[in-house]
Amino acid sequence: MSLPGRAGRTTWLFVALAALAVAALLSVALGVRAVGWSDIVAGLSGDHDTVGAAAVAKRVPRTALAVLVGGSLGLAGAVMQGVTRNPLADPALLGVTSGSALAVVCGIAFFGLAAPSSYLAVAILGAAAAAVLVHAIGSLGRGGPTTLKLALAGAACTAAFSSMVSAVLLPRIDVMNEFRFWQIGGVGGADWHRIGMVAPLVLTALVVCMGAARGLDALALGDDAAAGLGVHVGRTRLLAGLAAIVLCGSATAVAGPIGFVGLVVPHLCRLLVGSAHRWLLPLSLLVGAALLTLADVLGRVVARPAELDVGIVTAVLGAPFFIALVRRAAVRAL
Repeated sequence: MSLPGRAGRTTWLFVALAALAVAALLSVALGVRAVGWSDIVAGLSGDHDTVGAAAVAKRVPRTALAVLVGGSLGLAGAVMQGVTRNPLADPALLGVTSGSALAVVCGIAFFGLAAPSSYLAVAILGAAAAAVLVHAIGSLGRGGPTTLKLALAGAACTAAFSSMVSAVLLPRIDVMNEFRFWQIGGVGGADWHRIGMVAPLVLTALVVCMGAARGLDALALGDDAAAGLGVHVGRTRLLAGLAAIVLCGSATAVAGPIGFVGLVVPHLCRLLVGSAHRWLLPLSLLVGAALLTLADVLGRVVARPAELDVGIVTAVLGAPFFIALVRRAAVRAL
């Protein structure tokens, strides 16, 4: 299948932007409580006199948070896959989100953290520590950090971090009750303060990732070829990796650990625009935001009058894709 030219890739960007706009509209219009168009207009205009309008008003920050978190995870997944040259790289599969969650839970249980800003700082530090640990374990032995070794190291660390989170929470009923839903991953508790807290970090990391697009394209050719093209390999990996970690940590701090978005989205986007990161990164940002927003809508609609957290929906949608991806990689290795 031939890849589209510049016009075709630009078209896909506009299609993704339109899909995101539709997803945002559906997120505001659909939920546990049915509302009419008059309630939607009233809620968006700031008139909260009716129950329906008040429900719509609460969905607006939830939609904004879903867009922010989904875009962050989609972009972080694309950058991680570029930095590691690993098609299975994903914030959840490499243990980054679970390491971030463990850091937050330990901070609350043992150090009494309560401020949202402290959650954010601890989550980013936990994500960075987990990324370093997984890479160190995956680099052991011959061949360095291969795709298979990183995937196995990430899976092992994810299981270990998740077990540690449970070990910390089980004796602490107060902490467990507060964060048992957060661990699943969701955007139901969104408010403008949390969004404003993470938005500057996310925007800064986004700019760094976009600036690293040329370097990531060179890294795909191998370190020696990238150096020959004038790219500073170590600096590119460090800056792009740190930006991806900030995106993951920020998303985890405000929405909990949400998996598979960073894995599914970049692969889907490569089918549409190819592997050039100047196209792949912005498309992954838009598609990730649209996917998570639609997953949140689906979780609200299928379980009425209750709702499914978006982390459950993304796991159900992403697990079959991951299995198919691993099977295809195994076949190619034969």
